[in-house]
Amino acid sequence: MTEVFAGKHLVLGLSGGVACYKSAQLVRLLVQAGATVQVVMTEAAEQFITPVTMQALSGRPVYGSQWDAREPNNMPHINLSREADAMLIAPCSADFIARLVQGRSDELLSLMCLARPLDRVPLLLAPAMNREMWAHPATQRNLAQVAADGALVLGVGTGDQACGEVGDGRMLEPEEIMEELAAFFTPKLLQGRQVLVTAGPTFEAIDPVRGITNHSSGKMGFAIARAAREAGAQVTLVAGPVHLRTPRGVQRIDVQSAQQMFDAVHQQLPQAGVFIATAAVADWRPATASDQKIKKDGSGQTPTLTFVE
Repeated sequence: MTEVFAGKHLVLGLSGGVACYKSAQLVRLLVQAGATVQVVMTEAAEQFITPVTMQALSGRPVYGSQWDAREPNNMPHINLSREADAMLIAPCSADFIARLVQGRSDELLSLMCLARPLDRVPLLLAPAMNREMWAHPATQRNLAQVAADGALVLGVGTGDQACGEVGDGRMLEPEEIMEELAAFFTPKLLQGRQVLVTAGPTFEAIDPVRGITNHSSGKMGFAIARAAREAGAQVTLVAGPVHLRTPRGVQRIDVQSAQQMFDAVHQQLPQAGVFIATAAVADWRPATASDQKIKKDGSGQTPTLTFVE
């Protein structure tokens, strides 16, 4: 992922929300990947995380006021936006989304969004809010409008929220945002192609608690699926039993046995233009699998197992 971000300069805007704590890790990941990051914070964001923290992680002064006298011409909204390869607002609150829709610009961050050159400085939004706020018709209307105005809305996560409720509206995790940014910056060499990838081992059951398998982490197949998606492909990943997070934007089909993987692959093949088989499929399976756990009987004799290819 480093080569995607090397030499890239991003403006990272923080609006008000407890998810600001995730933005600290996001800056760290971006810098480690070779990007430079200019942090701009709203007054509300400073209630959740300090500019000192963001300056330490980014290695650059943090801006928060449109009247910042550090700029010789007193125009940070012009100067800072012109340098960027992209602007990312993370977290992007419901209020800030509404401000973008209305074109309001009475503070630095929204002013920069309005003043950025539309043809060469894209705007990406990582929303963060309570589940009821996310589902509210006004928010959904505003999201549709900012997308129509040219912003890329990255979507939200699902799970526990700071308020104690559970549902949609969480800001994506920093690693997920990195995947989205990598996909955004990667040339779309596979745009319009459908790619099918297999990954991981298969597990061939002996009985309900035992089986034979291969030592395969699935990491190579998952990395290929992620790279194909970043290159613009529509990707389906048929995965054996592994403990890996599904790459953003990839359709995943979980299977256990070689036969299940075979069936899943042949079901998807008619739609696929590219097939990449990285799975470590078992060479044999038990001829018959017991419906119940095979128990020791105290005789010292092991059960006889017969395998087929």
